[in-house]
Amino acid sequence: MKLIAFILFAFLTVFPQTSLVNSAHLDKLYEEVSVKDKHIGIIHIYANAPDYKWVDASGEGVACIDDAARAVVFYMKDYKATGNKKYPGKIRNLINFQLYMQASNGFFYNFIWKDYSIDSTFRTSLAEPNWWSWRALWALAEAEKFYRDKDAAFAGLIKKHIDIGINALDKWLSKEDKSVSYGGYNLPAWLPSETGSDQAAVIVKALCVYYELHKSEKAMAIIEHLCAGIMKMQQGDEQHSPYGAFLSWQNTWHAWGNSQSDALFDAGRVLNKKEYINAGVKEIKYFYRWLEQSGYYSGFTVIKNDNGGSVFKDTVKFSQIAYGIRPIIFSCMNAYEILKDTSFLSIAMKGIKWFFKENPCKELMYNPETGRGYDGINSYDEVNKNSGAESTIESLLSVMRIESDANTKKLLSELYISMK
Repeated sequence: MKLIAFILFAFLTVFPQTSLVNSAHLDKLYEEVSVKDKHIGIIHIYANAPDYKWVDASGEGVACIDDAARAVVFYMKDYKATGNKKYPGKIRNLINFQLYMQASNGFFYNFIWKDYSIDSTFRTSLAEPNWWSWRALWALAEAEKFYRDKDAAFAGLIKKHIDIGINALDKWLSKEDKSVSYGGYNLPAWLPSETGSDQAAVIVKALCVYYELHKSEKAMAIIEHLCAGIMKMQQGDEQHSPYGAFLSWQNTWHAWGNSQSDALFDAGRVLNKKEYINAGVKEIKYFYRWLEQSGYYSGFTVIKNDNGGSVFKDTVKFSQIAYGIRPIIFSCMNAYEILKDTSFLSIAMKGIKWFFKENPCKELMYNPETGRGYDGINSYDEVNKNSGAESTIESLLSVMRIESDANTKKLLSELYISMK
């Protein structure tokens, strides 16, 4: 291991533009299996220190569509950047897994058992309108785009499954603009889980990819309806808490999966809606800055007081996880690509530094030498050194997104070299 570290350090010193993206650990979590005479790819959920062997999710299964969706998006984007010949087989097999997991109602099951049969009964695996169904749609939309010029027949098959999912989503979503009150806030009641702007953001990202490919009126209508709800979940401003944050659900905010700004940037770009972009910019400029200056939080509740202002309640510092930092980086990089304002790059760089010792424990949360993303910071003096699929992929996506711009890639390389 010391030899590997020395070689990587020497290589980065001579070639500072070399990538810090290392898929080695994710590749070890990947397994190709056969189900009904079809090759599918799965991503094992957990890998625990010190040996980092596969560990099942007790009562749920050995692999899930959530992690496979993340993984295939990473592999597709990294293949586009690097042409890595290891990736095409994995990509197709992971997509086959997504197709295998779609239920007759159009939504997706989440987990499979050791014999690769579908877990169709546990509450976190039901084929229902929930996180895993949205993430599967996102991965399939990206996959159709990926295969469109490479394999038209496979892209067409993927589209059929997407259309089934979108039709199910369209029938399920509320079309009414009803409101509901939590903590004194008047909030939209037409999002997933009533006020789930975090879930809505994943759907918007998926449908923006689909809309770019097909200019679907149905997709556009869903995007606009969900974005209207997401924007109503934004509270506060530069001077007033929570400083332009998009509440995740009800009157609470949590770091993980809080991709509303990122989704609004996508929607603003593809639908030419400046109000979406402006809302995302507001969160970055005021809330993200406050969040980074505060050393990050994992969650909080806000309540309106008698004066009409907002007060924080039940603020939680830990645990801090890669899934809570990656959306910040994605939003900032997306904003920069649209608006070319370098201040967004500065905020994105502060976010990536969390992985590289600028965190409460002053420890690496992603190790480029092994490709492991660690499972979280539990307190000011405890890092969870397990390295499951979610943490690893969210770390890889974060580093890859920073490296998508030459300026931030150089800064990240210099940061890592300075640590040595």
